[in-house]
Amino acid sequence: MRRGRVVAVLAAALCLLVGCTATPGTTEPTRDAAEPGFAVDADFPDPDVVATNGGFLAFATNSFGANIQVASSPDMHTWTVEQRDALPKLPAWASKGRTWAPDVSEIGGRAVMYFTAEHTDSGRQCIGVATSSTVAGTFTPASTTPLVCPLDLGGAIDPDTFVDTDGRVYLVYKTDGNCCGLDTWIEIAPLAADGLSLAGPPHRLITQTEPWEGQLVEAPTLIRHDDRYVLLYSANDYSTAKYAVGAASSSTLLGPYVKQSVPVVSSELSDGLWDGPGGQDVVITGDHAYLVFHSWDENHIYRGMNVAPLLFADDGVHVLVP
Repeated sequence: MRRGRVVAVLAAALCLLVGCTATPGTTEPTRDAAEPGFAVDADFPDPDVVATNGGFLAFATNSFGANIQVASSPDMHTWTVEQRDALPKLPAWASKGRTWAPDVSEIGGRAVMYFTAEHTDSGRQCIGVATSSTVAGTFTPASTTPLVCPLDLGGAIDPDTFVDTDGRVYLVYKTDGNCCGLDTWIEIAPLAADGLSLAGPPHRLITQTEPWEGQLVEAPTLIRHDDRYVLLYSANDYSTAKYAVGAASSSTLLGPYVKQSVPVVSSELSDGLWDGPGGQDVVITGDHAYLVFHSWDENHIYRGMNVAPLLFADDGVHVLVP
């Protein structure tokens, strides 16, 4: 699963978040690894990257008529958007053309995709699940009903899978309260062994508390290293330059989580290079650690995909700006 690729990053990142000594042998990315410009210069929001035998696959929010877009790369630097839809058929509860923020992982010997879609009957967003024999295959819905759909909380979006040290698999997601004047929460719930149903009730991890977060937190990415957990998340209004990526850490899975004082990446911290960065994933390849995320093009028309090296500084985890 993609979570296994972040161990090297967290050896350093967690020390910065919790004040420990960096793990010996951890490799930081070098400045010449940074590349300006979009890795995918097209509308490719909320990227989720999965390592394969032949390179990497990135899955993204709907665009160009595809429910779930796919791009491929042999090396994390050169990307090609594939002319196919990874989820061509939606379940009956979902509105066509309104699918977002996929997460693809290998669970129980097959590929499982969690996706956000509009719940047609309510107009809210909910999380569905689909399966394929391989991550490079075509996914089909695994249920006729949503997996997570708390309509009283505004719905749910932005699924993310996490595997703990005991092998238990969890789904992390956002309750979409900002749709209707409610707080937003990043929640976590255990999954059944096959990944197709929840195995217990959800638990709340964080909500919006910091001035830079505005009215919401969303797009969680949860990782564990040694005895610590790190939660990356996006916050504020995705349509503006205020959107940014934050981080929080905890000694236990269910928290409490302590937030990093400054964002991991923002428009301001990148001197305007990335307009409204967010929707992140983390990838380790060789001796380089990358943050994969979207940001707006210069005309604020579409959100392209960026791949930027991670940098570890005294005040926390940040990306390396080219």
